Amino acid sequence: MPTPSVTSVSVAPLAVLLPGTGSDEVLVRSAFAGPLAAAGIEVSTPPPPPGARLVAGYLELLDSLTGRPLIVGGISFGAHLAAEWAVRHPDRCAGLLLALPAWHGLPGAAPASLAARASADLVTAYGLESALRRSTDGVAPWLAAELTRAWRRHGEDLAVSLRAAADHPAPTLAELRGLGVPAGIAACVDDPVHPAAVARTWAAALPRAAIRETTLDELGADRASLGRAAILAWQDAARR
Repeated sequence: MPTPSVTSVSVAPLAVLLPGTGSDEVLVRSAFAGPLAAAGIEVSTPPPPPGARLVAGYLELLDSLTGRPLIVGGISFGAHLAAEWAVRHPDRCAGLLLALPAWHGLPGAAPASLAARASADLVTAYGLESALRRSTDGVAPWLAAELTRAWRRHGEDLAVSLRAAADHPAPTLAELRGLGVPAGIAACVDDPVHPAAVARTWAAALPRAAIRETTLDELGADRASLGRAAILAWQDAARR
């Protein structure tokens, strides 16, 4: 009797989404969990490692998730770290979901880096609660609520975490050009901290990327609008 052939079983990917600077997993989950579930993709949104462990902790976590392909991504600095991990492990990455990338290469005078450093200085000089009052004065109520929750959750680690993100290089354009996986990029055209031009530059560098644009007003009304934009762009890229 002939020996039955062994058929390989395809393993469904896991999507791991990381938050931005000074943010938390609550926001990135509210942006991505619903749209990913609608696409039939399991999602994980791990909380930020504390303080100076922010970068190494997230990269080590992604390294530890073996046994299945990963779709990695996030918002702002979380998108940077996801792309950095993909550059290191292109054979393990099944796709990229990148919302609001803020710079490529060294941060330099990127608005998001300057904002993070300024926020860290406020926290150091005035304490968390006073820094929150100053930082949320006059901003949209939804953003003030997000900052208040996330900053209080970071607590005494906040200033160190902000500086760790502000000073960390993102992947260079040359590194992005070496990533052949489908990449969906979301930009908010009215966001001065995360200029849409940066997202378009990432999209032009990545070989299989598509970009969808939305607005901060839409994000304020519906957090999932940002995740949907990235996922629709990723689906566009996957068809190429």
